[in-house]
Amino acid sequence: MIADLDYGLLPDESEDHFLGLEQAQLVGTDTLLTTRDNIEAVIEAKAMMCVYGPAGSGKTMSVNSALRHLAPDITHRLELRAGPTPRDIRHGLFQALGLPGEPPARPIEFDTLLKEALAEEFRVLVCDEAQWMKKTGFEFWRHLWDDKRTNIAVIFAGGDGCYKVLRREPMLASRIFIWQEFTRMSKDEVRATIPAFHPVWTDVDTALIDAIDKQAAHGSFRNWANITNHGM
Repeated sequence: MIADLDYGLLPDESEDHFLGLEQAQLVGTDTLLTTRDNIEAVIEAKAMMCVYGPAGSGKTMSVNSALRHLAPDITHRLELRAGPTPRDIRHGLFQALGLPGEPPARPIEFDTLLKEALAEEFRVLVCDEAQWMKKTGFEFWRHLWDDKRTNIAVIFAGGDGCYKVLRREPMLASRIFIWQEFTRMSKDEVRATIPAFHPVWTDVDTALIDAIDKQAAHGSFRNWANITNHGM
């Protein structure tokens, strides 16, 4: 049975915020700007990148925002869940790339088809929720990227699990051009970011924002979106 995956192009910006929070704004934090710079470098080098950190820290939002600015028409995104195998990833790429016909039954033929498609023009492939992948999944991506015919940059985004798997394997780790760790927002970052994040917080006293973050949000964008949604 094929694992559960989402396929396709970049989602609309309104989908980046947890629960589709209305009136939420993308804030130009240092992390967001660093992500844009790093992805630009990865695209120029046609390399691979690993973006990792705790859930709710803004990884997907930052990556999507950067790619909307840098490569909106050549980005193909996969979101992996439930321990995907190389077979699942093959089928995910087949759909994400919009390839015609039926997927080949044999792996060697499938890989040939994918490599031919990925050689036609430069593409950016985003593997989101990459913490679900095991070594075999990362090896499959390396196999595609290593092929001299393919013309791709690959961005892995996920929790600490993807970082640990990649770092354990020298052949994989040595191919990662940029590692970017996401962390929860500090107290100062929360104070600077949250009033601009949503109109609900624009005129709220700093002491209240500090208290909410300490007791409930803990520097997480996702937590702040959830709290904001309840307070509207």
